[in-house]
Amino acid sequence: MSDDYLVRIGKLIRDARQHRGWTQSQLAEALATSQSAVNRIERGNQNISLEMIARIGEALDSEIVSLGYAGPMHLRVVGGRRLSGSIDVKTSKNACVALLCASLLNKGRTVLRRVARIEEVYRLLEVLNSIGVRTRWINDGTDLEIVPPARLDMASIDADAARRTRSIIMFLGPLLHRMDQFTLPYAGGCDLGTRTIEPHMIALRRFGLEIAATEGLYHAQIDHSVTPDRPIVLTERGDTVTENALLAAARHDGTTVIRNASSNYMVQDLCFFLEALGVRVDGVGTTTLTVHGVPHIDVDVDYSPSEDPVEAMSLLAAAVVTESELTIRRVPVEFLEIELAVLEEMGVDCDRTTEYAADNGRTRLVDLTVRPSKLEAPIDKIHPMPFPGLNIDNVPFFAAIAASAQGQTLIHDWVYDNRAIYLTDLNRLGGRLQLLDPHRVLVEGPTRWRAAEMMCPPALRPAVVVLLAMMAAEGTSVLRNVYVINRGYEELAERLNSVGAQIEIFRDI
Repeated sequence: MSDDYLVRIGKLIRDARQHRGWTQSQLAEALATSQSAVNRIERGNQNISLEMIARIGEALDSEIVSLGYAGPMHLRVVGGRRLSGSIDVKTSKNACVALLCASLLNKGRTVLRRVARIEEVYRLLEVLNSIGVRTRWINDGTDLEIVPPARLDMASIDADAARRTRSIIMFLGPLLHRMDQFTLPYAGGCDLGTRTIEPHMIALRRFGLEIAATEGLYHAQIDHSVTPDRPIVLTERGDTVTENALLAAARHDGTTVIRNASSNYMVQDLCFFLEALGVRVDGVGTTTLTVHGVPHIDVDVDYSPSEDPVEAMSLLAAAVVTESELTIRRVPVEFLEIELAVLEEMGVDCDRTTEYAADNGRTRLVDLTVRPSKLEAPIDKIHPMPFPGLNIDNVPFFAAIAASAQGQTLIHDWVYDNRAIYLTDLNRLGGRLQLLDPHRVLVEGPTRWRAAEMMCPPALRPAVVVLLAMMAAEGTSVLRNVYVINRGYEELAERLNSVGAQIEIFRDI
């Protein structure tokens, strides 16, 4: 391996480590090596095997090299181009991963229509396959068929795949009905600060689940004599917390009341799926859910998850930031109404069609047409709230939009510990964002975007925001290590190219 390649690889590893927020010593500890060895690797002074590169990539949750599959590694973006035409919103990533976990409730065949083909889904499929679940893509790879075994083989779980997704935490709810004890690896996913499973445990202890966490594993024990004797009050109105409580309640032989529940889009899709399994759920769309459980579920079910409001917001932001006229079809408008109201206040010129039903028969969709607009900063700060408020995952897109507006915008991401920090990566592209604290950033607009080469932030939505800014910047930008984008978006570069973007997928090594 040439010295030039060693230096380039070392720089990739250094940038990935720094974006992870790790020191050389922390990376060395994860690799069971010395800090001096990591230092030599990053300076290009150490011969390094492909196995070691793969281990480093796994430790940093960053794709240093890609082996065995054709996913993109880097993006080269020729910016300053206007988008035009129309683009469809894909199905919800967060709904799809919840439904994959929910399929463990069913002993029959589950078919999910138009499943998002993204890395997060692939990781869960690897986990499901490792414990004996048979999955296959059908109908030209559009739909997913899931057939569970009579008995799950938890001892053979793919720990590496499980650690690369936070969604593994939603195995707790369905598994507690299938066995007396089991082990799960710690949940992984985006680097968004400290996350705790305690809100999950407050709900799941009511079904007899107890967990001891040791050496990177959750050791679960279930006392099946314990059942909820009063309403479950969630201490956090979180989406996955609500979903775990729903999954546990679905096969509880009785009625479970869940209060302070999330009523967000992925929770509603899960409720609709449970109803297809024969589980009645009252109060869908509210903060109080009443679940009439079914102890045994053995049905063949066919379900179509709805479209993704966060992807819809991504495409909407792409049109606004690039000053384009673009039609975004199949937008789940009921989960974007606050965002659209704020954008209209800022001056976004946007038309919508009459509403029509999604394939699940329940979610309301519209087509939106966005036109170039003169934007003004909003009077109030941008901050998330539980549904029906502004979605937490849509907050980062307002950083790029606010940077295109006249005036100052305060963005307050109070949920995650450090996602606001990643938004300041827009400064590398000409943005003027001032970090006030780990949760608040002040955005000054308008911005004259400029091209740059940079590492992809390790959090999904800020990574896409950087990509959108690159699309608006005159010249050629490079965004490196885009695995995190592939966790949440299916063929995003190709689809943006179909409406006028110029984004090239490439590899260094």
